[in-house]
Amino acid sequence: MSLFAHRWTRSGQLAIVRDMTELSTIIIGSGPAGYTTAIYLARAGYRPTILAGELTPGGQLVNTTTVENYPGFPDGILGPELMDRMRDQAESFGASIEYLDVTSVDFSSSPKTVTCSNGSQYHADAVIITTGSQYRKLGIPGETEYSGHGVSYCATCDGFFFRDKPIVVVGGGDSALEEALFLTRFGSSVPVLHRRDQFRASKIMVERVLNNPKITVKMNTGATAIRGQKNAAGAQTGADAVTAAAPAAQNTGNLLSLKTTPMLNVSGSALNAPSSTGISLSAKAETADDSAGFVDIRDTVTGETGTLPAEGIFVAIGHEPATRFAKGSVDMDDDGYILVSGAGTHTSMPGVFAAGDCVDRVYRQAISAGMPRRAGRTILPGLTALIQQHSSTRRRNQTSSQTMILLHRRVELHK
Repeated sequence: MSLFAHRWTRSGQLAIVRDMTELSTIIIGSGPAGYTTAIYLARAGYRPTILAGELTPGGQLVNTTTVENYPGFPDGILGPELMDRMRDQAESFGASIEYLDVTSVDFSSSPKTVTCSNGSQYHADAVIITTGSQYRKLGIPGETEYSGHGVSYCATCDGFFFRDKPIVVVGGGDSALEEALFLTRFGSSVPVLHRRDQFRASKIMVERVLNNPKITVKMNTGATAIRGQKNAAGAQTGADAVTAAAPAAQNTGNLLSLKTTPMLNVSGSALNAPSSTGISLSAKAETADDSAGFVDIRDTVTGETGTLPAEGIFVAIGHEPATRFAKGSVDMDDDGYILVSGAGTHTSMPGVFAAGDCVDRVYRQAISAGMPRRAGRTILPGLTALIQQHSSTRRRNQTSSQTMILLHRRVELHK
């Protein structure tokens, strides 16, 4: 609903101007949480508006291939198709979608103010934040190019596609080790790369990893680049194209000690003898019809370099909630996750709710859209009261505006 306000022009004329776009509810962010919340609110008659983002509406699932663990699809469903269906369902009940990024918010007064990337402002009685989180990236060459072509951030989503193939896991927390253990069901080998000399994971997870024969732990080791299978095709000699070349960890009581294995030097397409310089690359990765095949690694202590065969590279170094636009407007923890009351969805600001991955740092699964269901249902009672209150205020303001217009007209008639 568009609201109008009056103002006096410099010439003394009373003008009616469009003041703002007024809505009952705004949902910031799409994805399973945003669309589920929209469905519940739309079915209750609130006609929410979703500010879905400009570049990647639909959340992380739009970058996923086959989703096999979402109920109702025994043969699986493509991630983009699943999100399209959720969007269509939300729209069918009356939700509207604007493909805009939110740059700032003002929750200090009511109605709330949301400013978008194109400069437009939206005002609403209630705001639901469902912006999710994004995987923390390594930021190394080849990561972006081979994303979806060997590079993954979800073992349960993509592990199946690397059956009997070499897999590498990067990370040292519980999530990384849990993914490594899961991936042993599929991969022929699962080295774990961790850039420090101690894991951040729990002791029991570390013990499980060290006792798994498929997993080789490589401490003080970081990934420096990801290369395609064709990039080093000339260096391949059968199945043992490039062998492991990194510090390998051995279990010696409570500590992990390191030993160094020989390194291979690849220059162009020739496989050379081991050298202290490790690997040098002169070829540029071609990803159009290529997929990941190798990971370049570096010892963070000695500087020694090497390479590992890896057709699947799973990055598990944490998440970053997409909540920067709301910093200072609602309470967050040190990592930027929005704090909510108990198992609910109420934030520190009345009339502002949050659900999905921007709150959930544990499960991060589309099926946990049960949280936005709670958001939709817990919002309704308070939202009804807010709308009634603001409607009464608007009627008073409109009456005041009409009175001023009438008075102005009478003055003009008596001139």
